Amino acid sequence: MRKADRKLSPAELEQFGAEIEAIRQKHLADVGERDAKYITKIEKAVRYTEIAGRGMLMAGIFPPAFILGTLTLGVSKILENMELGHNVMHGQYDFMQNKRLMGQTYEWDTWCTADNWRYSHNYRHHTYTNVLGEDHDIGYGVLRLFPEQKWEPRFLANVPLMVILATFFENLLALQTLELEKVISGEKTLKETKDRAIPTFKKAGRQIAKDYVFFPLLAGPFFLPVLAGNFLANIIRNYWTFVIIFCGHFTADSEVFDKSIIEGESQAHWYLRQLKGSSNLTGGKLFHIMSGNLSHQIEHHLFPEVPAHRYAEMSVEVQEICKRYGQHYNKASIVKQFSTVVGRAFKYSLPSFKRKNQEPLAA
Repeated sequence: MRKADRKLSPAELEQFGAEIEAIRQKHLADVGERDAKYITKIEKAVRYTEIAGRGMLMAGIFPPAFILGTLTLGVSKILENMELGHNVMHGQYDFMQNKRLMGQTYEWDTWCTADNWRYSHNYRHHTYTNVLGEDHDIGYGVLRLFPEQKWEPRFLANVPLMVILATFFENLLALQTLELEKVISGEKTLKETKDRAIPTFKKAGRQIAKDYVFFPLLAGPFFLPVLAGNFLANIIRNYWTFVIIFCGHFTADSEVFDKSIIEGESQAHWYLRQLKGSSNLTGGKLFHIMSGNLSHQIEHHLFPEVPAHRYAEMSVEVQEICKRYGQHYNKASIVKQFSTVVGRAFKYSLPSFKRKNQEPLAA
């Protein structure tokens, strides 16, 4: 059980926010050549691992080639989605003025369209992080992971639904951005979702054609090994991204907030909310790269527009501030954090009493 955070006075809260903002400004002012070199290396790594993976799968009738090809292609897809696509679409590398790496025009290798993602993630999620009724990423529309979420009989299937969501994360994430459950409940009409749904299904069709038609056909007699390798590479990417994302948002110490908390919310309050709603993962440099540096989810929520490879050094500064202000900095190994996520899925599949009042972020 974590120790309770120290309640901050209004003056302390504003000073806390000012110190966090100072970190942001310092790093944004320093953005330049080393960041450009870094993302260029990542872009090349994505390209070369994809070529290598697909090349080995062409000889996938031989088990070693199939296994190595599948794993290498899976690594490429993880890197492209997490360290390249996700971070580029946050505008972290717009300063380069490179047409391939512009946040508003980049299109990534997944079913979800970049436009839908920029709205549901960059705007809704990052503005209203962990605010019930505003942040659609809480449970992704299908899971109950906090007692503050209203219980419904469908949540009895929390655990099997979590496994299904993890397995087909790419596919279901694309549908999640459409908020289709609101159509089923009558909160939205089909017409309201049409403009976002049509591009999604077109994108899904292109992704299916690429991975399950074009490249398998290109392999000729080795059609089936390439088909299977592409499918498994996507599954590898799905499980990895699911675990990283859920460990960043739904661990035991993560908090959710009532809608009322955003009324008149200052920048300092917003920073504190990001801290309380996020979790970090410990690990080495390669682990952080493969997670898209979302292993530093706290820093990502605090500084989404700062190049993510800087989060490791920024985390040292953030932790020092948290220590001085008596605020819990939620970090642990991936095994420990994910075990608490699974624990939440089991616990909140059953009805629970709702908290009557949420303590304010400052005294």
